[in-house]
Amino acid sequence: MKQKIIQHYSNFLQSKIDSLRQMIADLTEDAKNDAKGSAGDKHETALSMMHLEQEKLNQKLKEVIETKSIFDSIDFEKKHAKVTTGSLVLANDIYFLISVSLPKVELEGKTIFAVSTQAPLAQMLMVCVSGDQISLNNVAYKIQSIS
Repeated sequence: MKQKIIQHYSNFLQSKIDSLRQMIADLTEDAKNDAKGSAGDKHETALSMMHLEQEKLNQKLKEVIETKSIFDSIDFEKKHAKVTTGSLVLANDIYFLISVSLPKVELEGKTIFAVSTQAPLAQMLMVCVSGDQISLNNVAYKIQSIS
């Protein structure tokens, strides 16, 4: 199960990178085509808006590449008795992958959250062993397993 989760998130991040790169390339192409056939204030405004959008997309791309780099550097194979970076924690029938913050997914009928090591829940979990119980925001979590 852990390998499937890791593969899913890795594919998700790569897909996001590919999508952002395609959007940037499309904007670049649109700007080139637009520059050939237009002139005037409206044209300059449209071109300026495209450049702003391109800057936003480049920043987002940089963030996603950084997140993927961090994710890829985590040793998910290491076995620990205590929760640590790279652990897959099962608590209250919910899986928590201690890694980077990524969207919740459903795989094989199971709910999975990728949680950043800086998140309060991860911070609390990272001192726990199987069988421990913690409480966050009035929710009690009982750790069923760590892999």
